[in-house]
Amino acid sequence: MSTAATAREQTVSRLMQGSVDLHVHSGPSLMPRKVDHIEVVRQAAEAGMKAVLLKDHYYPTMPIAHLLNKHLELPVTTIGAIVLNNPVGGLNPSAVDYALKQGARVVWMATAHARNHIEHDKKDADFKNKFPVNSKKTVQAVGASLVDDKGVVLDEVKQILDLIADADAAVSGGHHHIDELWPFYEEARKRGVKRLFLNHPTYVNEASFQDIQQLVGMGVKMEHSICMFIPSTFYQFDKEHLRAAIAAGGVENTFFGSDLGQNNNPTPVEGFRQIIELLLELGYSEADISKMVSTNASDLMGLK
Repeated sequence: MSTAATAREQTVSRLMQGSVDLHVHSGPSLMPRKVDHIEVVRQAAEAGMKAVLLKDHYYPTMPIAHLLNKHLELPVTTIGAIVLNNPVGGLNPSAVDYALKQGARVVWMATAHARNHIEHDKKDADFKNKFPVNSKKTVQAVGASLVDDKGVVLDEVKQILDLIADADAAVSGGHHHIDELWPFYEEARKRGVKRLFLNHPTYVNEASFQDIQQLVGMGVKMEHSICMFIPSTFYQFDKEHLRAAIAAGGVENTFFGSDLGQNNNPTPVEGFRQIIELLLELGYSEADISKMVSTNASDLMGLK
């Protein structure tokens, strides 16, 4: 390895210290996974990461996070969350109430069972082919929407937002369309939710760069999925899209989640190393990269 390559490796390793991944898809899961929860936390600790969040589309992860934090005794915090897909009753205030009181720190609105996601799956062959398929056949999903046919946020969603505000937890709009997300985030702010973010805004949510700019103005942070910018089964966007997405939200409002853990893909830690290399290649300063892979996500979660 050349001197320059060695120096770059050292820079990447240095920027990995204290990094935070709020979007890890480890197993077990109905979707095939490359790494399990224990493996991914151990790998994160070895890489010097500060925290990882375990996200499963179908079950809450806070009991697992609690056990890993208690028994592994590793220098990395594991964070639990709940995703409001059909297995937890969809947009179910009771599921959210119990999850938050058992330590969940993030609530996602529906992802794979958002009506918008299901419609994409039916009409977009590329989307359907790239999204992981369950290893076993399940009952047909019932698509969720955040608003009624007049665009008004549903009562159960308002109740969920009240619970999130009371717990000072974070919320993401999941895989719902940008047209639903505008009233959703406005309602969240009105009800006192302080920790707002949106995953992969230009993917299934179909947000424009202008939407990103305006949502950031409302206090919504942007999480971009690493898997969509590096070689992986989810690759979607080139370097210029990445540069434009960061510019739209601003470095201060942008962070990265790996969105990795699936078979045939890099591990979450490998993904973080690759996005750091890509950001260095694009000319971002080490200080700005540190914000986007560490500080911004840490602040969103209120990590010490």
